[in-house]
Amino acid sequence: MRKQIALSFVALIFMGGCSLAPNYTQPSAPIPPEWPQGAAYKDSQTEAEAQTAGKLSWHAFFTDPKLQQIIETALNNNRDLRLAVLNVEKAAAFYGIQRAELFPTLNAAGSMSNQWYPADLSSSKVATLQEEYKINLGAAAWEIDFFGRIRSLKDSALETYLASDEAMRSAQILLIAATASAYLNLAADHENLNLAKTTLQTQQAVYRIINRRYQVGLATEVDVKRAQTQVDTARGDIARFTQQVALDENVLNLLLGSPAPADVLSANLSDILRPQAVSAGISSEILLNRPDILAAEHRLKGANANIGAARASLFPRIALTASAGTASSDLGGLFQSGSGIWNFAPVIVTPIFDARLWSAYDAARIESEIVLTSYQKAIQVAFREVADALAVSGTVGEQLSAQESLVNAVEIIYSRSEMRYQKGIDSYLSVLDAQRTLYSARQGLISLRLAGFVNQVRLYAVLGGGGE
Repeated sequence: MRKQIALSFVALIFMGGCSLAPNYTQPSAPIPPEWPQGAAYKDSQTEAEAQTAGKLSWHAFFTDPKLQQIIETALNNNRDLRLAVLNVEKAAAFYGIQRAELFPTLNAAGSMSNQWYPADLSSSKVATLQEEYKINLGAAAWEIDFFGRIRSLKDSALETYLASDEAMRSAQILLIAATASAYLNLAADHENLNLAKTTLQTQQAVYRIINRRYQVGLATEVDVKRAQTQVDTARGDIARFTQQVALDENVLNLLLGSPAPADVLSANLSDILRPQAVSAGISSEILLNRPDILAAEHRLKGANANIGAARASLFPRIALTASAGTASSDLGGLFQSGSGIWNFAPVIVTPIFDARLWSAYDAARIESEIVLTSYQKAIQVAFREVADALAVSGTVGEQLSAQESLVNAVEIIYSRSEMRYQKGIDSYLSVLDAQRTLYSARQGLISLRLAGFVNQVRLYAVLGGGGE
């Protein structure tokens, strides 16, 4: 009999494994097979030796030592990334729980009972005390996964874990890009602040000269007031950029999870080494390897598995309770010959009418459609992000070249205008106009350098770069 029970037990185990989940096929990507072409993208293809972003670690991409130090601090201390890591660990634990449902839970139990029978209830008409000792090892209500319900739930939990792991990688990429961008913005505002301070010193010196010329009758009061406007403008810009530097530091400190080292906060944008060049390649299929896209696909696979679990719920469930052990009226007789006991109780539950099961199946199917739509939208958003970065990359170089040429030209105009004013050929209005144009041109040059820097970081991030 024990052999028959064991054989039945093994047979039920091997009968499990049938799955009612739909066969998964990767959906087609709803984007063009290649990146956009046109005038905006003519210079966006990087050098032939440029590496693919996904194969370039952030240590290799960012070449500036101070920026590497900042990013390392953020990765170690940032609380958002820490939450993402904890979510991965939680998902792994839930997967372990769901996977354990496939196997029986074995419990050992020992019991002792005493029961007193009065004489009128005893068959011997003598009051008796009955003692019973038991030791059992068995499984209670273990569901045999004949139609794959538990396996589908296990697969869904696995995909949730994998999605959370990819989401953590995506969070790391976003953190690296955000930290680098915050650092670059801070450096640019430091440079703008230094420019404003230098401009103020120059304008104050000019104001003093013009004021002395006014006192001896060589300049008008209007010239003095015009010079004063430049001084006041520079003073206002110093206050504005001082405020902006403080705000940039607050953003950076939040990303780092701790105050940034003082020696890296004084860097100017022109002092930072440029990152390595990265290539988007030709095919847009590279997007399918982005962590956020992989996370969306894992969620789609999980929704597919939930359909299988919902389908399996419409079929009978087989549960098994079995135990074996020993029992005796005497504690010393528990392990004597002939004291063995066993119990084998399979139960089959077949749903006859339960409208909730069909509604649950419809909900799982609709949820799969929702997740599919979200997956396709994520791919489209990713394509737009890369296309935007390529458009900036293809045009910012020409803008930067034109701005540098503009600064050089305006510097000459300003120098010539100042000389003509001192010789009495032109009024101070031409000098004032040249000063304003030069100051604005230098600020524009800093902004374009920042835009090129930040876009290079963004292109690396949207192409899936940011790994170790």
